[in-house]
Amino acid sequence: MSKEKLKLGVYRDRAEMSKAAAGAVAERIIGLLAVKSEINMVFAAAPSQNEFLDTLVRNKEIQWERINAFHLDEYIGLSSEAPQGFGNFLRRKLFDKVGFKSVNYLNGSNGGELMECDRYSKLLVQFPLDIACIGIGENGHLAFNDPPVADFHDKSLVKVVELDEVCRKQQVNDGCFEALAMVPVRALTLTIPAIMSAEYIYCMVPGKSKAVAVEKALKGEISEACPASILRLHEAAELFLDADSAARIV
Repeated sequence: MSKEKLKLGVYRDRAEMSKAAAGAVAERIIGLLAVKSEINMVFAAAPSQNEFLDTLVRNKEIQWERINAFHLDEYIGLSSEAPQGFGNFLRRKLFDKVGFKSVNYLNGSNGGELMECDRYSKLLVQFPLDIACIGIGENGHLAFNDPPVADFHDKSLVKVVELDEVCRKQQVNDGCFEALAMVPVRALTLTIPAIMSAEYIYCMVPGKSKAVAVEKALKGEISEACPASILRLHEAAELFLDADSAARIV
């Protein structure tokens, strides 16, 4: 294995963490746009990202009109208007608040999942990711790459996955669904190699429910048993934690 490179920041609380993360991402965006005509970014959709996104959109120095936006994953089978849809979440929190050059949505509601994987994969090849803004799930997942389906050497950029029960329960715990039976069992997701292809990765992980996953990601074996552990090998990844999520490592 290569030498571990992950940069770590631990902050007093969620607000402080989100401010630091948004500042780091904004600085990177501005720096990249000083040397590139446009950049490509992918965003996670989850309540854990709320404060980070709220802070980021308030930055008046970012030239959003020079950024092509993507998102990490999407449920299969929800209606296109479902508020739990990740594209709809990001539309409310980010995409409708600033003027991106383009917003590229994953569509999990039209029934053509394999064609959608192919379409979105071609977009990611056309617009290679400069920045990925992500989180870590309670089971250590990145996007919807849960431990049973995560593959560090995946040949695909986007794939259809079955969601494990821990992941589906997290959606209930986060208040996105009222009951487990309402959570879809399948989803579209960027794969681990697609996420790791981003030149820079910023990972925001607040909350006590993430403490075990953070510990496994940072101190456990680098393996698909904890997909987030692969971040330790990225050339330019930074992990932002609050006191709760860092409780088992400090």
